[in-house]
Amino acid sequence: MWKSLILPLLGVVAPIGSAQGVDEINVSKGGTLAGPGLAVHGYDVVAFFTEGKPAFGSDAHALAHGGGTYRFASRANLDAFKANPAKYEPAYGGFCAYGTALGKKFDGDPRFWKIVDGRLYLNLNGDIQAEWSKDIAGNIAKADKNWGRVRGVAVAKL
Repeated sequence: MWKSLILPLLGVVAPIGSAQGVDEINVSKGGTLAGPGLAVHGYDVVAFFTEGKPAFGSDAHALAHGGGTYRFASRANLDAFKANPAKYEPAYGGFCAYGTALGKKFDGDPRFWKIVDGRLYLNLNGDIQAEWSKDIAGNIAKADKNWGRVRGVAVAKL
């Protein structure tokens, strides 16, 4: 009996959640207290700009935003993000900047990052970041062009 009550509801709920494209935000699997999976592996995106280094966020300062849960090291950082999310959100939904330049979606590791022209870019690992760094401007141009095409495509289909 419970299935006959719940299954119709799932049909109503699923389209609401699908307004966001498939895999537009690089999140960890599973949920958080705030809702969707962790964005940026739980690192505080504001800290990259204010402290110049990665810092872990806390669930005490978390916000579900754009299909991911962002965590912050302080209430001040959470408030800064709320005031201007676009300023702090990583490029390409937090996927690897070099991977996006290649038309793929690889994990973006917050330990391999760079701020360019006020935008946070993540890369898969140190070797990939070194490759990306050989032509940052060219790779950003390629990634910007590719992101429009791959943004709503599931990782597994790329």
